[in-house]
Amino acid sequence: MRQLILDTETTGLEHQQGHRIIEIGCVELIDRRLTGNNYQVYLNPERDIDEGAQQVHGLSSEFLADKPVFAEIAEEFLGYVRDTEIIIHNAPFDVGFINAELERLDVQNKLENIATIFDTLTFARKKHPGQRNTLDALCKRYVVDNSNRTLHGALLDSEILADVYLAMTGGQMALSLDNTQSASSQNPDSQVTHDHQRAKPTRVIHCTEQELQAHQAYLLEMEQKNSTKPLWNQ
Repeated sequence: MRQLILDTETTGLEHQQGHRIIEIGCVELIDRRLTGNNYQVYLNPERDIDEGAQQVHGLSSEFLADKPVFAEIAEEFLGYVRDTEIIIHNAPFDVGFINAELERLDVQNKLENIATIFDTLTFARKKHPGQRNTLDALCKRYVVDNSNRTLHGALLDSEILADVYLAMTGGQMALSLDNTQSASSQNPDSQVTHDHQRAKPTRVIHCTEQELQAHQAYLLEMEQKNSTKPLWNQ
């Protein structure tokens, strides 16, 4: 089963107001295993970036000036995502932006017509009702390392969401260490951190004779004050 974890960065919050995509990042899973066959592209939005949005992702108009426009990568992108399950956190946001870009190109198909969409935010809200379910909150809940996330980035957030998704839906039990190393070598720019800690033996600390005597003296004092023996001495 082929799945893609997808995220975008944009010039602002509302595609209805003409805001555009400036980064797309995807992480590929096959049978719940990271493959390293990821996808990332920065895009020239051909418009200004809202100051608030730039503070979130740190991408400037100067940096994006020589990057391709969406029309140049649309065919490649659609070929990469077609006939997959696409996993997105707050899917309506990203799907709305991608569909708006396709509409500008007069592409008839919408993203949800060529792939299945799975929204991890909707899933998390059902699984953890009444709790915060932002990506950062889920990282904390599922002990996923997001320490590199000082700024948002489409590929980085997709890598983090991949770990969160696998943890939320039953863990990444089929992923071997060799596979992780292989995926990392295929994608050396990946900043995702996978935590495969081995179970450590339980450490048993025995009390000293002096500590035992002090404990018995404390129990005797309790017995004298309350005129009854503590339950664990009866």
